[in-house]
Amino acid sequence: MSIHTIYNYPFVLTILLFFSGYGFSQSLTIRETQAPIKIDGVLDEEAWEQAELADHFHQYFPFDTSESIVRTEIKITYDKEFIYVGATMYNNGPREYVVPSLRRDFRGAAFDGISVVLDTYKDRTNGFLFGVNPYGVQREGLISNGGTRGQNDSFTLTWDNKWYAEAKILEDRWVAELAIPFKSIRYKENGESWYMNFYRVDSETGERSSWSPIPRNFRLVNLAFNKEVRWDKPLGSTGKNISLIPYMAYKAAKNFEENTPRTSDFAVGGDAKVAITSALNLDLTFNPDFSQVETDQQVTNLDRFEIFFPEQRQFFLENADLFASFGSGGARPFFSRRIGVARDSSTGANVQNPLYVGGRLSGNLNNKWRIGAMSVQAASDREISLPSINFGVVSVQRRIGKRSNVSAILVGKQAFQDSIGGEITLRPDATNLTAGVDLNLATPDNKWSGKAYFHHSFEREQPDSAFSYGLSASYQTYRWAIRNEFRSIGVNFNPEVGFVRRTDFSQMRGNAVYFFYPSKGPIQSHGPGFDYDVLSNRFFGPTDWDINLLYNINFKSSARFGMRLRRQYTYLFSSFDPSGTGGVEIPEGNEFAYNLIFARFNSDQRKSFFYELSTRSGEYFGGTRLNLEGTLSYRFIPRVITSLNFQLNRIRLPKPYNDADLYLIGPRLDITFSRKIFWTTFVQFNSQINNVNVNTRFQWRYNPVSDLFIVYSDNYFSEIGNRFVDFNLPKSRAIVVKLTYWFNP
Repeated sequence: MSIHTIYNYPFVLTILLFFSGYGFSQSLTIRETQAPIKIDGVLDEEAWEQAELADHFHQYFPFDTSESIVRTEIKITYDKEFIYVGATMYNNGPREYVVPSLRRDFRGAAFDGISVVLDTYKDRTNGFLFGVNPYGVQREGLISNGGTRGQNDSFTLTWDNKWYAEAKILEDRWVAELAIPFKSIRYKENGESWYMNFYRVDSETGERSSWSPIPRNFRLVNLAFNKEVRWDKPLGSTGKNISLIPYMAYKAAKNFEENTPRTSDFAVGGDAKVAITSALNLDLTFNPDFSQVETDQQVTNLDRFEIFFPEQRQFFLENADLFASFGSGGARPFFSRRIGVARDSSTGANVQNPLYVGGRLSGNLNNKWRIGAMSVQAASDREISLPSINFGVVSVQRRIGKRSNVSAILVGKQAFQDSIGGEITLRPDATNLTAGVDLNLATPDNKWSGKAYFHHSFEREQPDSAFSYGLSASYQTYRWAIRNEFRSIGVNFNPEVGFVRRTDFSQMRGNAVYFFYPSKGPIQSHGPGFDYDVLSNRFFGPTDWDINLLYNINFKSSARFGMRLRRQYTYLFSSFDPSGTGGVEIPEGNEFAYNLIFARFNSDQRKSFFYELSTRSGEYFGGTRLNLEGTLSYRFIPRVITSLNFQLNRIRLPKPYNDADLYLIGPRLDITFSRKIFWTTFVQFNSQINNVNVNTRFQWRYNPVSDLFIVYSDNYFSEIGNRFVDFNLPKSRAIVVKLTYWFNP
């Protein structure tokens, strides 16, 4: 009987997993070394000979019922400053390696690499990830919410910190050596053990494997299955732990549309990270530069509501779940991108709002309690009549059980005004508060998870129905993934520092997906599904609903295909131009029912040429919409990747409403000259806003987490006469030079 046939017998599979990974799992003790270790990718120090071995990795993909096809060995040791990891990844024969580029923070299910997952608090909820690929490229990330599937913000690679790694490619294997400073992570002082896991992605076999077995229906970063790893003696304090990150920045800009004089600005500021304890951190910022060195990717917005962009600024990232994970996707009481951005009331455009100073305390008080507190003071802007505003947040989290917690949050926005004597005084009429409680539940085996929350906003003239509440539950096994959610948002719910796409509605939504796992052939898993989404308004009744039949296919090559057939209904409670061109709006009170088809295909990422294609086409507000979008990429391993992002929408509507042909095309060239020097140039042509953006960015990482950026951007009008773009008629132009340095005094 083959291992794939065994999989069809749940009882046998349970016994197999118990004995192979759960019941008699391999233990590991990490022992201190007194001898120095040189990080060079060569494991020739005596400490590696004495370190215990973690091997016998278990396959996660394409199957999860056997040991790994390729052998992986991990050794760990430590001294007073560093955790050292030595990893040896053997091959089954001569081969080449697949990596996206030499740029830090690589990501993808098909790229070669080894990753270390640390659950230092042993709460199976929050963790750190450090990884390296065969070319020595590093990545580091934060894991929150247990790393569960369905949590879009449960794993981020935008967090940066100082650590060291090197790798060597040998004839039959590649070797990685990592040194992670204790000062770069947070952990419980005097702790005797952590939860850990290691996982490997091997492009040659298409295999993903992990030291501690993880069922393939969960994510590899899921913290529920990490093994306990013991230290040979309790860990002490890191001692003084202060990092200073000053910066200097120069920006010159010209607005040709308004024909204003060229402006230039020189700024100096910085951040500081102070470890109050080994598990509690204080972040400070003075005159921070929150300009977008990394530009958000433009999208064509044919929705009636605001688009959510994720946070990328370092000041807000560590322990971000203490502030940002409250509520649900379309109704959050706190959204950090409200800070540092203001709206010009005369034009409706977003403008950068300078900040004076900010502080942020976050982390663990002990194994049960976590706290977060933040205060940021924004500058006034007389040109747009914006007063100085203080943003404040306080949160507390109490762990209950093994993987559940209850959390509370208070978010405040307080405006100030200048008095005649030059003093700063409060504006009692410009205060906004939001308070809330969230209950997050998860079983130890991760099969069941759920959430319940209640939030309320408060203002001087307190209106009724200023609430938001919700309840959700998920069930996930090898065969089934089922989720249901209910939420309701009052008409006057107004968290001014939060993110709320719409108010005055109740929503019920859910899905159920079934999985087949073939034992042979190119398909790893496939299966049908059903989902629904119903929104109702207290006056209009159901305003939006959709019902979907879907089918998903995952291939062993890492390619994926998904398709769904949708029946959708929309009631317009406010007027709306579905063409997205500023034309005649369909009056409120109209209703539409229409049929759509969705499809998406992601090709094998291991190939030099790979692509993602998707469509959302069919009937559209009494007319039709033909949509095609995706990315075409070609990679010259390991230094160059070229790509073309595009969104095409052909909209045809009955008179008097506008037809539209909307294009968003973005060619991109990314060259990584080395692991320290990068150059990226991209163009974004957006016909919806009549704009062509040219952006080129040079980055030199001259020291760990210390960078020189030079960014040049141009914006031009598109479709001028018979020209695709008129380079003689620019909209705006800017150049930014920024230098940062991270040092530990």
